Amino acid sequence: MERVRDLSELPKAHLHLHFTGSMRPTTLLELADKHGVRLPDSLTEALERGESPKLRATDERGWFRFQRLYDAARSCLQEPEDIQRLVREAAEEDLRDGSGWLEIQVDPTSYAPRLGGLIPALEIILDAVETTVRDTGIGMRVLVAANRMKHPLDARTLARLAVRYADRGVVGFGLSNDERRGMARDFDRAFAIAREGGLLSAPHGGELTGPASVRDCLDDLEADRIGHGVRAAEDPRLLKRLADRQVTCEVCPASNVALGVYEKPEDVPLRTLFEAGVPMALGADDPLLFGARLAAQYEIAREHHGFTDAELAELARQSVRGSAAPEDVKAKLLAGVDAWLAE
Repeated sequence: MERVRDLSELPKAHLHLHFTGSMRPTTLLELADKHGVRLPDSLTEALERGESPKLRATDERGWFRFQRLYDAARSCLQEPEDIQRLVREAAEEDLRDGSGWLEIQVDPTSYAPRLGGLIPALEIILDAVETTVRDTGIGMRVLVAANRMKHPLDARTLARLAVRYADRGVVGFGLSNDERRGMARDFDRAFAIAREGGLLSAPHGGELTGPASVRDCLDDLEADRIGHGVRAAEDPRLLKRLADRQVTCEVCPASNVALGVYEKPEDVPLRTLFEAGVPMALGADDPLLFGARLAAQYEIAREHHGFTDAELAELARQSVRGSAAPEDVKAKLLAGVDAWLAE
């Protein structure tokens, strides 16, 4: 019988982690107390019990409730030291789960009002990342994400800002929030600005809506990666297209179940994507609200989809290959994957 290896020791890259959603529950409660923020009772009670709040975002009302909880948590990040703490703790959690490379996703406009403006907010975040990399040794960069609920002109502003800071740690440009709102094509100019500036294109798609959302990200935004992308499993021709182009899907199994995209962990089409040759990078999305961090996503693949250790190692390799890490960092992580499997 094959020995079951420790998935927290499997070297991997983490490509789908939202900024506020990376926070530890205890940190959120402490920051809320520090700043006198009244969190929704449902969130406070769940976190105090060590649980995740009950969520379902497959309808407008459910998404609004999810967004309300997320916004409440974000309002607790008010000072540079709060940002520094969040970034350091996100890195510590990732290191504990075997991640050697983390790309954390953030919309700096959400923090600008409390941090002195858009540029200061992004600089504070990038300074925190730089300090954390130096102190912990993790490889860490930033993906700036526009909000598809806002005007496309706002996204263009963010894209220009992201390009301006490409030499300070910004590696990609994304598009987040409810994909049922805001057509991908409305943001094509923002993504063109980002691509022309050397940033990778990583919009969300194929989570709350079907395969058409993934196609729009490919056709209109020239996506290098797709945030989620799981609904592509419903269209064999789209799967082949993703596989042929080696577009990495940032799949977040625990999040998919928590938000009601799929009823059970075994319903998430990990095996379908894997066997179609679509590269995947498993991600935790928003562990503050969904509970499960990075290694737990690999546990889901093992326990609910029967992935062998060799297949889990390949998932880890795919996450590394799909990252924006320098080639020497990729080589080191890939060698670590081989060593984990050879134990």
